[in-house]
Amino acid sequence: MSAASNFAQWKEKLAVAWLARTEQERKYLAIGGALAALALVYGLFIAPALAAKARLEQELPQLRTQNAQLRSMALEAGELARQPVVQVTPMTRESLTAGLATLSITPASVTITGEYARLQLTGVSFANLVTWLDAQRRENRIGVQESTVTALAVAGQVDASLTLRQDSGAGAR
Repeated sequence: MSAASNFAQWKEKLAVAWLARTEQERKYLAIGGALAALALVYGLFIAPALAAKARLEQELPQLRTQNAQLRSMALEAGELARQPVVQVTPMTRESLTAGLATLSITPASVTITGEYARLQLTGVSFANLVTWLDAQRRENRIGVQESTVTALAVAGQVDASLTLRQDSGAGAR
């Protein structure tokens, strides 16, 4: 049997069943079918769309705020990209010892080799050492490559051996 003949038989059986009903039954079945169709359309199409609309209306203010933040960050990044790279003063023995002297730290030895420096410190305040290293990092782009810090018997006092490296900024962009 073909699909067309199956459909024709099904249609004929439906027509016979429809005609066997009274006028009032047909009216109730038509109204019930229409209500079922409307409920199906509402459940499949309208309700999900309304729920999505409500969710998007709640998220929209947050998304607008994020958009404004991203735009301002992009403008700031563009301005920073146009600024020239600030060149730092090359690290010298004198600049290192002068910076240490401001915090009452006297190095046992300072050796400079290119962009690296090796410092030996004995009996220094750990707090002053950390403060000086932070200032060197921020102001002169000097970072610690290797360190050995040994606590002494006196509270807050350490012996330190540091290898420092200055970032010249050539590869910063």
